[in-house]
Amino acid sequence: MIALPVTAPAGVVTAEGLDAHVACFPTREQYHDLVASLRDSGFEMCADLCAVDYLTHPGRQLPDGVVPERFEVVVNLLSLSLKQRVRIRVQVGEHEPAVETLFDLYPGTEAMEREAFDLFGIIFLHHPDLTRILMPEDWEGHPLRKDYGVGRVPVQFKEAPGPR
Repeated sequence: MIALPVTAPAGVVTAEGLDAHVACFPTREQYHDLVASLRDSGFEMCADLCAVDYLTHPGRQLPDGVVPERFEVVVNLLSLSLKQRVRIRVQVGEHEPAVETLFDLYPGTEAMEREAFDLFGIIFLHHPDLTRILMPEDWEGHPLRKDYGVGRVPVQFKEAPGPR
């Protein structure tokens, strides 16, 4: 198992990821502090932040001690100097879909968090501009949620032949 180059806060579950990198499973309360300690220990780049809706896969495999929730925020951090990668997977509940923003640690997460908010409805607390980024402001719902209705809006193509 690859060890984290920093001591994870008490109670943070770690496991070897599928790609032989470390995966961390902090609670929502531990999330921001864990990412801050990783940044301070040499993880200078947040390569990705995205969300997953596990509505249809509630029984997915997680390490002991991690309680599955409907949503998961997944963050991939890179350390170019240490030549390591760490994946953080924080469980986010359906009835309170909120986690702390990482904007203060990695300003490049601003658009990634807005996308997760727009498409999944996950709220990033203390985000400087948590507004829609892909959908119109008056759009109702979050289109990448598994329970979002398919085909609710007819698609019109620019070059499609119209009525004559």
